Amino acid sequence: MALFNFKKKEETTTTSPEMETFLKDYSIEVMPRTAEKVENFRDLLPSGTRVYIAHIEGTPIEDMVATAKRLANDGYAVMPHFPARIIKDQATLENWIAQYQGEAGVEQALLLAGGVNTPHGDFHSSMQLMETGLFDKAGFKRLHVAGHPEGNKDIDPDGSMKNVEDALRWKQKFSERTDAEMALATQFAFEAKPIIEWANSVKAAGVDIPIHIGIAGPAKLQTLIKFAIACGVGPSLKVLQKRAMDVTKLLLPYEPNEVLAELAAYKAANPDFNITNVHFFPLGGIKTNANWAIEHGGASAVPANAS
Repeated sequence: MALFNFKKKEETTTTSPEMETFLKDYSIEVMPRTAEKVENFRDLLPSGTRVYIAHIEGTPIEDMVATAKRLANDGYAVMPHFPARIIKDQATLENWIAQYQGEAGVEQALLLAGGVNTPHGDFHSSMQLMETGLFDKAGFKRLHVAGHPEGNKDIDPDGSMKNVEDALRWKQKFSERTDAEMALATQFAFEAKPIIEWANSVKAAGVDIPIHIGIAGPAKLQTLIKFAIACGVGPSLKVLQKRAMDVTKLLLPYEPNEVLAELAAYKAANPDFNITNVHFFPLGGIKTNANWAIEHGGASAVPANAS
């Protein structure tokens, strides 16, 4: 079965009930510099959409907080990243939490190690951030942590899943002692079958934290390959590389139709499946991704400014 649907622009999109249900309550990721290019989020995203704000090394906390405030004022559920390796110490973490809550009323966070190799200070993992107790103390209602359907060479250099699985078991125990709702927000991947196998293996291991599956939004194939390599995407990268060998397909945009259709069908047939939400990485642009979601029934395709 082909993994991708390269449709012509003039074709009419048909949305299945399964896809519409699967895309309900999807989330999307922005950065301060990409958010600045969006004139009005309410023309693109349904009211209440969870919007992650990625904190890239070097981004001033003031820019992060300003973006959070803008999105919160527009009616969105704001979830900023807290990358452990760029947070100097507990005092810095406490200051960031206070700014987010004071300026934007933030009650949700994605905790992750972060993409830098050398920690800037005391923290190197999301587990250390959780152990501070500061998020519980601040009354955060939701905490998300990273999931890795294809493993993570940064955590397991030998290519195994041992350390990743140990971390998941630790996070499961933490979820049982925190009042905050938790979920695994995953790296993006491109094949449905391995994603399904991984999610089922997580559940079989006794980890019942809901999974929000990472999906790359519509983008040029060249752009997608660049980001996939930079983000350490695993075996499914070969699918993109194979596509890139065909010059005619290299020039056409990628859309996540097939992988999402397969996941949606599996979810419909298995209601207890632990993937509960879709999280989009808008690698081809926020507007492009948001319009694709609307066309395919995301959140009943109702932007906040719809009349």
